[in-house]
This record gives sequence, structure tokens and C-alpha cells, in this order.
Amino acid sequence: MEGAGENADLWRLMLQHSPIGMAVVDLGGRLVMVNRALAEMLGYDEAGLSRQGFQELTHADDLDADLALFHQALAGEIDSYRIRKRYLHSAGHVVWGDLSVALVRTADGEPLHFISQILDVTAQQEYEERLEAARAELEAIFETVNVGLLLIGPDGTYRRMNKRHAQSIHVPFPDGHDGAAGQLGHVYHLDGKTLMTREEMPSYRATQGEEFDDYTYWVGADPATRQAYSTSARQMWGPDGERLGAALAYQQITELVRAIQVKDEFVASVSHELRTPLTSVLGHLELLGEHPELTEQVAARLRVVQRNALRLQGLLSDLLLIGQVADGTLELQPAPLDLTAVVTEAVEAARVSADRGGVAVRVDMPERVPVVADGQRLRQVVDNLLSNAVKYSRAGGSVEVTVRQAGEGVELDVTDTGIGIAEDEVDQVFGRFFRGGEAVARHLPGTGLGLSIVASIVGAHGGSVEVESELGRGTTFRVTLPGPPAST
Repeated sequence: MEGAGENADLWRLMLQHSPIGMAVVDLGGRLVMVNRALAEMLGYDEAGLSRQGFQELTHADDLDADLALFHQALAGEIDSYRIRKRYLHSAGHVVWGDLSVALVRTADGEPLHFISQILDVTAQQEYEERLEAARAELEAIFETVNVGLLLIGPDGTYRRMNKRHAQSIHVPFPDGHDGAAGQLGHVYHLDGKTLMTREEMPSYRATQGEEFDDYTYWVGADPATRQAYSTSARQMWGPDGERLGAALAYQQITELVRAIQVKDEFVASVSHELRTPLTSVLGHLELLGEHPELTEQVAARLRVVQRNALRLQGLLSDLLLIGQVADGTLELQPAPLDLTAVVTEAVEAARVSADRGGVAVRVDMPERVPVVADGQRLRQVVDNLLSNAVKYSRAGGSVEVTVRQAGEGVELDVTDTGIGIAEDEVDQVFGRFFRGGEAVARHLPGTGLGLSIVASIVGAHGGSVEVESELGRGTTFRVTLPGPPAST
């Protein structure tokens, strides 16, 4: 009996000093013994809490579920149970508790009392509720945005898509989709004729770790009912840096693309219609300029007309080239040539306006740099880059042109100390008709076609153009071209 008494004392000590709320509950639900942790959790002293029944301490909305389990234990259907429920604090607010209950029986199996453990999980419950609210908000956004959304796992399998994407996926894949990135379907490049390869599919590119914006293409078998999409992709990463997959957003832009096509067709048509009469005007101006009886005043006015007509001719040529790029009819006539010679001629031509504006032009290049390219188009690239560099540089500034071998290719850098490009505009400079905010604010002349032409010509040669700029400090354009074949 002495050992039993020691065990009882030990039990009481454990009950009183446990950091978890504990109670002994009689078969009617009254708390006959409670510890300090439970009393503090519910805002009572131990004596006051011992006079309470768990029914009075339980939130009304949770009482039925608790009582049902309580009576199941008394009936012998279960020996223990666990439930998360709300308790009523003495101050009136709710305390969430994780309740574990075990029924203690006598040696002959008769119910004796319940032992309860209650862990305060209020903070956890509130966090879970906030998390669930945030999840519900994200779910609502995911399903209601006017953009198709797709989540791809790290293995390339489709994990989830929203309704918008599910409703449109049949257009490129009328026979169904197998749920894996890179599946081929009726997906075409912007020319509407060239089918995308697996490596070019946006989903496949995303699974290879790429991130991109505004990847534009056509989908659909019938050209009359095709839809244009612009797709962006971002990689998803876990807290430890592990790759979780990719998220893609699909925006339908059919009306915009068709409107751009109509505009391009109109511009090309007008340019063609104006080219012939303009050529005639320039021819007659040249004849008039050679007339021996012209006064100096009339000759000067004719030169103004001729200068503006030549400028208009250049603009029409630019518009026609842009149209050729848009409809895929730009033709190159590549031949072996010396890039150093092309750059030298372009620099000499640019020195006139550079000297007039007080801008120094320096060059740094080898005696000869062989490439295979369309000489006329390549000169157009260099002319446009130099013209911009000089135009956007202040008096006293400088432009430096550098040509060098770079691996198996060739690099051409044009660096100026001009007004620079705003950070949020750098990605737009190669767009057609784009003009930067600084250029517009300073009323600098231009059509916004030059850099678009540069990018188009360089791209047609299999090269690339990059730009680095800092507002107020200057800009560097870097053209990279493939080197000549080994036999050249």
C-alpha cells in the first residue's frame, strides 16, 4: 500500500507540474482535478476550475461533437479520442485546444474517470485560418483571371491548370493532351506557316529552366479561326533552393496581332504606292538642280526639297524592310566581306554629323575582320547604331566603335556617352516605332524604326543584339555575328 501511495503522489506531482493542461474528469463531465497549466490557459484558479463541467467550458458549436465521443467512450465503443475544439476563457474569448481523452476503468472493467490532456493551439489555429484564407484568395484569383495558367512539375508533367487554360487547350490539341510538356500540336510561329518543334514549345522551354516573356505564336489548324497567344514562364523554387517546376501564363492576343498585321499590310501598301512617285520627284529635282539658269535662292530651296525628299525615301525604305521582316520575305545576299571596311565607311559617313554636334568618334578594330554577310544590310546596321549614338550624345561627348573576334564569332560594340535609356525601357528599345521618354522629352527627331531594323537584320544573319545602358551616362549596343566558315 505504501508503494501505491507513492505512485499516487508521483501522479499528482506530474499532473501539477506538467506544461500541458491536464484534468481528471468524472463520469458526469465535472473536472475533479486540474493542473496549473490548464487553469492558466482558461483564466481560472485551480479551485474555481475544479467546480466546472467541461460542458460549460466548451463552445456551443463544438459541444455536440465532444459529447458524442464522450458517450461513445462510456458505452465501451472506444477507449480514447482526440478532438480539436474551442474552450471559453473566463475573460470571454475563445481558446483553441487539442484535446486527448482516455477513459480509466477499474480492475473489473467498470468506468472510473477520464484523464484529459489539452494543448493550447490557438496560435496554430489562427495561423492555419490565415493560411486557408490566403489559399482561398489565391484559388479565386487562379480560377477567375482572364489568363490561362499552367503549373508544370520538375519532371515536365502538368500538375494543374485553371479553367481558362483548360477551355482553350483543345484549340492546339484537338485530339487531346497527354499532360506532358513539349507535346506537338497545331502551334505555329508568327508567320502562321512554320510549325513549332518540341524544343520551341513554351512548355518544353519552361521545363528546361528557361524564363521568358511575351513568347508569341499562333495555335489552331484552321488559319481563319486561329488564335494568337503570348506566353510567359517563371521557375518555381522551394525553400531550400530545390526546383519545384514552372508556372506559365497564356494570354490570348488574337485581336491585337491581327490589328498589327492589318497595320503592317497598310504601311507596306502605302510605302509601295509612294515609292514610285517619290523616285520620280527625286529624279526631276536632280534635273532641275542642274539647270544653268537657276538663281542661288531657287537652288537653295530646291536643295531643301531634295533633302526632305531623300529623308522621306529613307523612311519608306525602312518601312518596306520592316514589312518584309513581318511577312518573312526579307532576303539576304550574303557574301564574304571585311567588317573593318564596312565599319570604316560608316564611321567616315557619320563624322559629318558628329563633328557638327561636337561629338568625338573613335574606333578600335583589327586591320581585317572577315565575315559572311549581306554587305548592304550590314552597313545599314552600323549606320543606324552610329546615327543613334551621335544623335543621343551631348556636345563634348564621345562614341567608341570596337570590333573584335569573340570565340567563333565577331562582336561589334558601339558605345556612347549620351543620355542613356531608362531601366524600364531597355527591354522595349527593339520594338517597332518605340521611342524612349528622354528622346521624346528632348524633341530629338526619329521614327523609332532604326533599332527594330538592326535587330531584324542581325537576327536574319543568325546573330544577336544586346544593350546595356545607364540613364544619364550612356549606352552600349553589342552586335554578335557568326564567324565565317573555316574555308573563307
